[in-house]
Amino acid sequence: MKYIIILGDGMADEPISSLNGKTPLEVAKTPCMDLLSRKSEIGLVHTIPEGMKPGSDTANLSVLGYDPKIYYSGRSPLEALSIGAPMKDTDIALRCNLVTLSEGEAYEDKTIIDHSSGEITTEEANQLIDAIKKEFDNDIFKFYKGTSYRHLTIWDKGRVVDLAQPHDILGKIIGEYLPEEEAFKDMMKKSYDILNEHPINIDRCKRGLNKANSLWFWGAGTKPALRSFEDKNNKKGAMISAVDLLKGIAVGAGMKVIEVPGADGTLHTNYEGKAKAALDVLLKENYDFVYIHVEAPDEMGHQGSIKDKIKSIEYLDQRVIKPVIEGMEKSDAEFRILIMPDHPTPIRCRTHTDDPVPYLIYDSKINKENHYLYNEKDAIKSGNVILKGHTIIDRLFREG
Repeated sequence: MKYIIILGDGMADEPISSLNGKTPLEVAKTPCMDLLSRKSEIGLVHTIPEGMKPGSDTANLSVLGYDPKIYYSGRSPLEALSIGAPMKDTDIALRCNLVTLSEGEAYEDKTIIDHSSGEITTEEANQLIDAIKKEFDNDIFKFYKGTSYRHLTIWDKGRVVDLAQPHDILGKIIGEYLPEEEAFKDMMKKSYDILNEHPINIDRCKRGLNKANSLWFWGAGTKPALRSFEDKNNKKGAMISAVDLLKGIAVGAGMKVIEVPGADGTLHTNYEGKAKAALDVLLKENYDFVYIHVEAPDEMGHQGSIKDKIKSIEYLDQRVIKPVIEGMEKSDAEFRILIMPDHPTPIRCRTHTDDPVPYLIYDSKINKENHYLYNEKDAIKSGNVILKGHTIIDRLFREG
């Protein structure tokens, strides 16, 4: 038996008036998920433990079977594992986004326009981080390159500080959300002076793209310690994702990390490459389990784009789920597949919420029939509710 999780990050949403009270998941044309849903278990799962922030970090730990109450030590330390940034037990890791701030005002009076700087390319971002490293790298703070707008800072002998998540405050004046820690506030202010007129940003502006004109620190945490996925589940697992958070979780759990060329976490990521890589690791390398993470629905939710969020779900259905199902059926291998988001990223608020999310579990050897489709409303109607998100993987692994 082979096991597959296909996770559409932030795919769940709320009813939207311009969609006649439907969600993007309901409106999207998803013939593959529609067909699977008629033969699957449909339900709701709570991925965010009570009292914890609804992040992709806590939610994806849950989906992989790691109780965030036990295993979560912060988002950035997980990303440090992926990037290969060394961490001592006394270090603190922090995410440092390249964000877009408004121009013309004093720094405290600026508005945060875009947490992803228009999904800046990794190649462009690396040149900007080089400029930051030249100015700020020292014995206390070290900067490391990540993917696109997502980068990392290691703070020697630091402490976990409460920092605002940039995707939570889009469109707001940043003054009241700046760090209390003077060192971070000072670096953020100086970063604007370094980045706003950098040649990369001048060129982006000429092309009508958002500038990546400031650092934003958030997600502080300590060095993580995850139990081996294989020891925990008696299954050899692999991770396919464009983002360092997921790759870092996989590294910490001792899973194989598969790099797919062209996988960049955007709407135009290499969907087909991810599907092929999943089939290869399951059927050619004989792994038991693969986790396919697609970031695009979350990014479109943060951008507030209904059209592109719908498109990202359709791409997931036709360019990932369909070829994976077809490839598994062609191989004659028995398989079970779980399709779900980690959390909602509603268009309404353009950030994460802790509402439960719909899940679908399909078993290739069970001829199940039901009348539910895969969406938020039918998941509620099903009456199936999993209260502890970290147990859903046990549901996937439990046959019958």
